[in-house]
Amino acid sequence: MKKLLLIMACLMAWGTAFAQKKGTISGKLLAENNEALPYCLVKLVNVVDTANTKQTAANLDGIYQFSAVDAGTYQLQVKMVGYQNYASAKFVFNGYDLQMQAIKMQSVSKQLKEVSVVAQKPFVERKADKTVLNVENNITATGNSVLELLEKAPGVTIDRQSEQIKLNNKAGITVMIDGKTNFLSGTDINTVLSNMTSDQVATIELITNPSSKYDAAGNAGIINIKLKRNKNYGTNGSISANTGLGDVKNGPSDLYRHSANLNLNYRAAQWNIFGNTSYNTRTGYNQTLLDRTANVGSTVTKFDQAFNRRQKGSGYSGKLGADYYASKKTVLGVMVELGTVDNEQNGFSSANINEYQQSTKKLSFINQNNGIEAKFSSITSNFNIKHDLDKADATLTFDLDYAGYGLDRNDSFDALYLDAALQQTNASNLRNIVNAKINVLAAKTDFTWPFSKTLKFETGLKSSIVKTNNDFVSEQLANGQWSDVLGRSNLFIYKENINAAYANLSQSWKKWELQLGLRAEHTNSTGTSVTSNKEVNRNYISLFPSVFVKQQLSKNHSLNYSYSRRIDRPNYQQLNPFVQYLDPYTIDSGNPYLNAQFTDNYEFGYSFKEFSLSANYANVRGMITQVSRQNDVTKQIEVQRENFGKADLYSANLYVPLKITKQWSMQNNFSAMYQDYQDGTLVGAAYQRAKVSFNFNTSQSIAFSKTLRAEVSFWFDSPKIRGVEETTVAQYALNFGVQKTMMQNKLKLRLAVDDVFATNHWEGRMQYQNVDMNIKNYYLSRRASFSLNYAFGNQQVKSARNRKTALDDIKGRTGG
Repeated sequence: MKKLLLIMACLMAWGTAFAQKKGTISGKLLAENNEALPYCLVKLVNVVDTANTKQTAANLDGIYQFSAVDAGTYQLQVKMVGYQNYASAKFVFNGYDLQMQAIKMQSVSKQLKEVSVVAQKPFVERKADKTVLNVENNITATGNSVLELLEKAPGVTIDRQSEQIKLNNKAGITVMIDGKTNFLSGTDINTVLSNMTSDQVATIELITNPSSKYDAAGNAGIINIKLKRNKNYGTNGSISANTGLGDVKNGPSDLYRHSANLNLNYRAAQWNIFGNTSYNTRTGYNQTLLDRTANVGSTVTKFDQAFNRRQKGSGYSGKLGADYYASKKTVLGVMVELGTVDNEQNGFSSANINEYQQSTKKLSFINQNNGIEAKFSSITSNFNIKHDLDKADATLTFDLDYAGYGLDRNDSFDALYLDAALQQTNASNLRNIVNAKINVLAAKTDFTWPFSKTLKFETGLKSSIVKTNNDFVSEQLANGQWSDVLGRSNLFIYKENINAAYANLSQSWKKWELQLGLRAEHTNSTGTSVTSNKEVNRNYISLFPSVFVKQQLSKNHSLNYSYSRRIDRPNYQQLNPFVQYLDPYTIDSGNPYLNAQFTDNYEFGYSFKEFSLSANYANVRGMITQVSRQNDVTKQIEVQRENFGKADLYSANLYVPLKITKQWSMQNNFSAMYQDYQDGTLVGAAYQRAKVSFNFNTSQSIAFSKTLRAEVSFWFDSPKIRGVEETTVAQYALNFGVQKTMMQNKLKLRLAVDDVFATNHWEGRMQYQNVDMNIKNYYLSRRASFSLNYAFGNQQVKSARNRKTALDDIKGRTGG
């Protein structure tokens, strides 16, 4: 009997132990390509007692695990952005460790496989703090360079005379590419943007009033060009090709352009490796007609000049980068980008010179051939770290950047001087040799700390060191020997160090949002003309406050108020005191005494649903502008950059999107501007000029079917002024495009024509003091392009990082 009781007691103890046994349930999550899928939310639901639910997140290897799980009946549930929700069949767990079968998550694309979506993002999209151009799926963007794309943006103009990009008729734009400010400006940045195609671009952001977090450079704001970059798990990418022809008045017929672009991306659990390579070749043509009158005493000299220039160029670029997800909170990244552009230009210019003195007239001619061979090369590299702190949304980032740029350029000018009988009276042979190198090292760190869901603090430090070396040699041929032209050759070395710190505090309430910011920048620079033994030093500290207020009146109505102070420092070539020969009566010189210009920007905005209305006032002091001076003795025009007295710039912008039918949508943008320029001592006398101008931009998108769509756009710019330059005719163009998608939207065929009726050209004048000239400029504006784009691999978006590097305010200042 005792033995029986002992056996029963052991059995009961064993049964109790079995009933209370706890075990582990684990498994692995996979994407469709069988790669590990990390960070999914996994729930273990007790079917009998749903309150007893456990949840965890899969690690970097896609592994999930639940420990100390009681025996019972359970169900696994998995959620992940971009994938369908998963729920397993119910299963019984007996308390022993259980390894579940791998779960392969199904992407949303398969769930929507049979659903065709014809809705398309508009080309122009207004947001609270910026305007976005959705380039990636826009038909009329096909075949365009990035510079030509910017011409289609509301409020953006490309000044073909000064090679400047302007926003709301204000120069001083900071150009960023993927959050990194490009180091070039003037002619050089235009060359780079001309060799970037629309196939490389996803979106373009126009930020007219940046916060203190951004570098203070750029009085007119920021243009951020975001390149395409696949961000998905697995291997994916796209390949595109484009071909087209252009047409310009009085130009040649074979103005071709061809390009090819390849994007590749590989993303696994801990690595994201991405790359891009592109090739672009194109030709161009430009004709400038100049009519100038020089009144000196009793002599009147009239110049009738024509400049014809044909360009031919090709460019290569390549980028390779990687992000390493060291842990759930820390990411390290590296990136290297290489680029080269080869350009050739052949030109012919003529000048008819009529000199009147009382009743006599003297006629003479100058015919000149000129050639340019230029090679531009660049390398940029970035190392970055991003660490998420324990507090939600608290981050610490660090960037270290290096950029190197080189320019080798040879110019030649061969001129013949003829009398009224077309007999040669003189000849000249000149050449310019330019070797320029720019090196930049920059570092920055940013810290974000949210005190609560409604209160956030941001701060950061930045330091940059720049050194430029510009060797300019000007020579003339005499008696078969080349010798320096006195006063024109120059070796210029520029060194600059900028140190900056900023702080932003943002607070939100139920109907209000407030952001206060302050940025301080210390600039220390030295410009040395080795040839003339001259040195110019600058050492100053500037403060840049910013205020942003948003008032939510109701669900659909809101008001925005903002203020910021900005700076534009002269680019390095503008400071170089070289004298460059263009033709016998036109020279261009640098100005080492240029100061920075400062701008106070005020903006008010009202939004109703997608409609928006904004008003802007900008007060610019010491505006850097191009000024032409006429030498009454030699009759030469010398072009130089100078600090203009002041400018008061007012603008208003109305954005109206309309949905005409289910298949037909419109985007309309109207801007009006009033600009007042004043200088008390411009070229020795007072100057004041003011003008009202406006521009209009409309884009129509029509979906004929699920796979066929067309777009038509039209823009119009009225005559306007900037400084001493006045546009005298309106500029406008009509653009058309059509797109066909195939192979489940993976293949896109596009045909587009820009400036269908060849109406876009520039005419202007400069009339002040002793300067009196009228200018016409005809350039390549009518273009027909055909392109194809094929996307391959997993195209489901899984966000990767888009880095802003330390080369921000200094990268837009090398050209000119």
